[in-house]
This record gives sequence, C-alpha cells and structure tokens, in this order.
Amino acid sequence: MHSPCTGEGSQPCFNGCFPAAFLSSEDSHDATSKSIINVTGSNYDFGIATCSTLHPNVQFTNPQALLSLPESYTNFTKAYPHFSNSFVIDQIRAQEYYHLNRSNICFDYTGYGLFSFAQQQRRYPKTSIASSSSNLISSLSMEPPFFDISYKSVNLYSQILYGAHESELESNITKRIMAFMKISEVDYTAVFTANQSSAFKLAADSFQFQSNGCLLTVYDHHSESVDLMIESAKKQGVNVLSAEFTWPNLKIVSGKLKKMIGSKREKKGKRGLFVFPLQSRVTGAQYPYIWMAIAQEHGWNVLLDASALAPKEMGTLGLSLIQPDFLVCSFYKVFGENPSGFGCLFVRKSSISAIKDSPSMGIVSLVPAFKHSQFPVEEEEEEEKEKLNQDQIPNSKQMSVYFETKQVSGKQKAESTSGIAESNKKLESGQSVRRRGEIECRGLDHAESVGRTVIGRRARYLINWLVNALMSLQHPHPSTGVSLIRIYGPKINFQRGTAVAFNVFDWKGEKIDPTIVQKLADRNNISLGLGILNNIDKNAPERERMLESDSTTSGGSLQKKKLKRESGISVLTAALSFLNNFEDNYRLWAFLSRFLDADFVEKEKWRYIALNQKTIEV
Repeated sequence: MHSPCTGEGSQPCFNGCFPAAFLSSEDSHDATSKSIINVTGSNYDFGIATCSTLHPNVQFTNPQALLSLPESYTNFTKAYPHFSNSFVIDQIRAQEYYHLNRSNICFDYTGYGLFSFAQQQRRYPKTSIASSSSNLISSLSMEPPFFDISYKSVNLYSQILYGAHESELESNITKRIMAFMKISEVDYTAVFTANQSSAFKLAADSFQFQSNGCLLTVYDHHSESVDLMIESAKKQGVNVLSAEFTWPNLKIVSGKLKKMIGSKREKKGKRGLFVFPLQSRVTGAQYPYIWMAIAQEHGWNVLLDASALAPKEMGTLGLSLIQPDFLVCSFYKVFGENPSGFGCLFVRKSSISAIKDSPSMGIVSLVPAFKHSQFPVEEEEEEEKEKLNQDQIPNSKQMSVYFETKQVSGKQKAESTSGIAESNKKLESGQSVRRRGEIECRGLDHAESVGRTVIGRRARYLINWLVNALMSLQHPHPSTGVSLIRIYGPKINFQRGTAVAFNVFDWKGEKIDPTIVQKLADRNNISLGLGILNNIDKNAPERERMLESDSTTSGGSLQKKKLKRESGISVLTAALSFLNNFEDNYRLWAFLSRFLDADFVEKEKWRYIALNQKTIEV
C-alpha cells in the first residue's frame, strides 16, 4: 500500500501524522548536514522524514511482513543521520547498564537515575552476574554508593526557615542534584520525601490556602500523587478544579483553563495553588510555559511538576524567569534494576509566607547504607565474575564491530568515537575533582557528560519512529479500516515528549484489556506501564469516547478497581529513557504486531497452560 505521507508538494498530511502548525527547527549548527530528507526544517519536514523510515512499506497486516531489524535500522539512520552522534550513549549502556541487554526492556520509568548498574554490582557483589573492569569504571570508590531513608519529625516551614542538620552524605547528594537540575541553592531549598506522592502531599498539607482558595491541576491522566493533593485540599475545605483536554489529541481546552485561572477584572488576591506539569508522563503532550506566567499574573502560587522531563531538560526551564514556588521531581537508584529512591520537593525561599507553620509529614533524611565490607564475596564468585567480564562488556574492538554491523559510515564512526572519548574525558575530569567521601552519582554524571542536545535529539528520533511504527500496524480488512493500535495525545510531532499512550484493538474494533497486553509484554521481557486518561472535555462526542471505554473488556479484575477505571480510559504507556535504543523500540513493535493474529491471545493462554505456568486472566 502507498504511503500516506509523500515528499511531494507542501500540502499538510491529513492522516494524523503531524499538525498543520509548524514548530521550531533543530539547532542551527546542524542545518548544514545533508540527508535524503531535511529533518532540520519545519515540523512538516520532520514528519516526512519520520514516515520515510518504514519505506517502501508503510502498513503491515501480519507480523511476518515487518521489516527486519537491520533493514529498519538502516532506514532509520538514513532519515535521521544525526542519530550517529549519540552512539556514546550506546557505549555507556554497554559498559555500565549491561543488564539491560539481557533482561527486561524498560518502558515504564519516569524520573532520574542516580547510579549505574555497574555501581550496584560493586555495592552488592554477592548478587552480581557480571562485573566490569573497563577503564571507564575502574576508579569507582569502594564506599557504598547507595543510601537508606529515615523519616524526620519536622514540618516543612521549620525545614525551610531554620534548616536541619544534614549528614555529609545528604549534603553531597543535595548539592549534586541541585547542580544537575540547574537550581540555585540561594533561591531554593531541597527537601527529600519518601517518594513523589509524598512530595505532592507535603506541598498540599503545608500550603497556606486562603479562604475561598482553590487547587487547580493540569493533568490528562489519573495520578496517585495528584489524588493525594486533592484529598488534602478537600479536607481543608478548598475548592478543587481540573483543566480539561480535547479528545483524542488531549490538548488543553484553553478557554476553560483561562476562565479557571481568572479574569484581570476580578478582585486581586491569592487564588490558591496552580499545579502544572510541563509535559504529560503518559501521553507525551507538552504544554506551554505561558500558563505558569498567566497563573502568577492572576495571583496563583505555582507548583511545577518536572517529573516527566528527560535528563538535562531542566537546563531549559528558565527558573529565573518563571520562579515557581514549588518544584517536584523524583529520583530512582538504578534504571531498569532498582526503582526505589526518593521524591524531591524544591521550595523557593522567598515563598515561605505561603507555607503554614503546622504539623506535616513525609520529610525524610538520607542515611548511609551498609558498608561494602559487610557483604563478603567468595573467591569462587570473584573468579566467575572475572570470567564473564570479557563476554559481557564490549571493549574498544567490540565497539568497532558494533559500528560496522550497524552500517555506520567512516565519518559517522569517527564522530561517534570522538564523542565517546570526549564523554570519557568529562567523566574522568569529574572524578579527579571529586572531594574525598563525596558520593558518586554516575547516573547523573552520564547524562551530564552526553549533554542535553544529544539526549534530546536521540529521544526525539526514537519516540517519533515508535509512534510511526505503531500506526503502521493494520488489521487485514481495508474496508473496515481497523487499526491495531490507537494512539492518544500527540502523534508524530517534532516537539512531543518521550512517552506515548496507546491501546490495542482486535479485528472487530474491540479494545483488548490493557492488563492482558501488559502481562503478555512482561512475559516477552518488555515492561510497559498502565495509565488512566481522564479530565476529557465533556463536549467530546460520546460515541467516540465509548469506543475507547472499558465496557468492552473483561470484567471483575482487581486491577481495574485499583486503577479506578470507571473514572477514565485505561491505556498502555511506553516512556523512553535516554538509555533506550533503537532495538528496544523494534522489539516492542514486533511484539505488538503479533496481535494482528486474531488468535494470538488464546494461543498464548494455552501455551502457558501447557508449560505449567500461571495462566493469563482473560
């Protein structure tokens, strides 16, 4: 079948590939690069390039028809030649996150990773499967890189006004995080909480709501963290408002939000707390900064939710201009291995008048974990690790083979090798100036050494390829026009976020229970998230929304009750980290294509019964 997007003419595409409005271009210094399609121009040009990655086939009606991984990768790199500049990330993944190549493919992490998997292996060597002796990590400190948390009996007001005694470990982590986030210690105080939900609840519990004050949130999905805020606000007698979103693009209904924020003609005064994410962690929709400025102009205090931002995107926030009163994000320990960590609530010091001096809970201290010496390693285990080392961790020769098998040109290889050397140089430089006893956050170091431009461009290419690939899967009944995958929120878009929300539909057009898809994905070593879309514009056509409802799925599931599906539309989510690569995307695409087989779910059910494994609830 022919492609819905061609390179001829300048008419906008009406197949949902990208909006008519043009967006900004890439960095100007990339404009001289030559490629088969110019991806440095408008959003239209970017959409054309993305559609070309599946050339010559653009629709696939059975799993066997999919392009092979090498062919798909070749088309991908032709459309996005600058992707080769991010090969340094592939080496970082191979050397310090090598568990990702043999375990689950992770599409369900948000937040920032503090440490690398290689550090975890040095911290807990007894559980190690393999350990690296590469030059990049040979100088790791023998001190334990991890920590535990301990609850503190202090309220937020006292913490901000008077401070609190910090251990050297906690002080070092605080400084490292604030430097990474580009947040000034002069203007803001960092407060650690048990998790992200605790940070949201602490902010709501401590905020000084005025009489007739409001809590106004802007979320296109159900969030346990936001639910805790709403519960706290209602207990204080506060009005709760929520922005609404169009269907199915999930854009903010601007007129309604403006009315909620208020009119200039209304009486001036403190309106309440405006909670705003720069992008949705479920759909990848991005929202303009201007909403925060409008809210501040109308007397609202602002809480900025930065949880869904990719590493190094904080450098673009321009906090000196917006200056939110609160900022929330979260940190986990190791990507793909140890999601535990803590939440972080940044409070602007000059906003202390907006905080109540009353009891509040949720603040924690970071305390040292057990020392390395408390986990003895037997000599036999050390020998086994050393034996596995050469097989698991690519050396320079192996990386050279990697470049050759990916069909990278000599120029691209030289550029990437130069980038890797520069990244290693930055890491080594950072190590040389590290103070004795200071904790080493190699997860943050890696993101910092690569840089925002490379990370952002790589993520943009990968997420848009994935969206395009998912939309290419069609049931073999052209007359009905049933797509296997339906995507909610932005589709192919130059400035979309690194998450995509979608559902899988059978050939009859009925939605397959997302929990079933998630379970099957998990058994194929792919970790997907679940989300609930809500706050949909009440004026959206009911007939369209019913097509996506959960009434067609199997009932009685405890998971449904847990996720409160009756209040929204359940979806699957795939969120990319800067450590995801093209093969991860391809494997997800290949897995989902298997649902083109009308009997796939039943076949999987009986296959697992035959293998005496736990059956899938259908």
